[in-house]
Amino acid sequence: MSPSEILLDLQMRGLVAQVTDPKSFVTSFKQAVTLYCGFDPSADSLHVGHLLPILTLKRFQEAGHRPIVLIGGATGMIGDPSFKSQERKLQTADEVKASSERIGEQLARFLSFEGPHGALLANNADWFAQMNVLQFLREVGKHFSINAMINKDFVKQRIDQSEAGISFTEFSYSLLQAYDFVALNKQYNCLLQIGGSDQWGNITAGIDLVRRLQKQAVYGLTLPLLTKSDGTKFGKTEQGSVWLDPQKTSPYAFYQFWLSIDDADIERSLKYFTFLSLDEIAAIQANKKVGEPQKRLAEEMTCLVHGKNGLLSAQRITEFLFDFEQRVDLDEHELAQIISEFSLIYSVQEHGTLLIDLLVISELCASKSQARQLIEAGAIRLNKHVISDIHYQFKKDDFILHSNYAILTRGKKAHVVICGTVQNA
Repeated sequence: MSPSEILLDLQMRGLVAQVTDPKSFVTSFKQAVTLYCGFDPSADSLHVGHLLPILTLKRFQEAGHRPIVLIGGATGMIGDPSFKSQERKLQTADEVKASSERIGEQLARFLSFEGPHGALLANNADWFAQMNVLQFLREVGKHFSINAMINKDFVKQRIDQSEAGISFTEFSYSLLQAYDFVALNKQYNCLLQIGGSDQWGNITAGIDLVRRLQKQAVYGLTLPLLTKSDGTKFGKTEQGSVWLDPQKTSPYAFYQFWLSIDDADIERSLKYFTFLSLDEIAAIQANKKVGEPQKRLAEEMTCLVHGKNGLLSAQRITEFLFDFEQRVDLDEHELAQIISEFSLIYSVQEHGTLLIDLLVISELCASKSQARQLIEAGAIRLNKHVISDIHYQFKKDDFILHSNYAILTRGKKAHVVICGTVQNA
């Protein structure tokens, strides 16, 4: 697929926020282009917000172009200040190194590193570790005007916040990222950088530095920032970020995140994140069955990030928790996902065996009076079975999950895990 074709596809999906010199962009590349995107190791896992640039690299690769994933082993020691309200807490070198390795492993799952268009994994610590301060100031710093730098939106934003301000350390971040483009252009003839629209200033700084040092025209393309239709940040839940690491966000929780996408955001999400054609997406949208587009989105994304087994596991747990007509046996891994999702586990040995007591202690009910009302109304289930006896006590046979766990449910979606062997069963 030519640059003009892939650019058109990205535009039709709403994935292009800005592109430098679009006419020249599509006419300058006569063959496969090498492009890159940088990922700073600010945590030990990437999250849903990183999927847009990752999958855009994948789209380019599948169109016959060569992606470079750049780990910010050096820039991660500082942290990108772009549109942050205050300075980041600096990480130790060991933390950055460990996070860089974890993120590199995650990125490798999305791209192919073999063949003529095989992806490359780079780390900017490799070139900055060999450069001293004087060399950096002479070779890079002299090409940047302080006047232009302080007029960048994110710098002005921080300067206007007199209490926070911006340190020289964070102020210099843009220079480091700009030099990344130079280094990749030198080594791999990289001609295109992609990133979020908040990276526009850093990307254009890199383009200008390549022009000055390499005497070569390169390009930048930014992706829209992820927000919901109500303006809030996409990829956040009440529990925090939705991570790509299954130990931080289980496949079940990841699957549920996509199932919960609002109808107003579903078409855009299908275009942004899936590799379904636009015709397929239109057909999915035409399905009037409630929740069907969300289900397809959840299936596509969970399979992409966690594999087929991760998707099957998430579906089995969902069926176990929400399909009251089906009996599903869970393996230890799936049970662990439930336990990680419901962080508080209540023990009958600690709190007693009366159902009404556990309903209050677990905060499924605000009071014993409310618990009685809900039990009598048939709104309380133990392992999917409605409990109508307000004097019900847990029995040994109630612990059906690996002989030690039971699921207590209020209504359809509120669950808690009960554990422990009943002494007098």
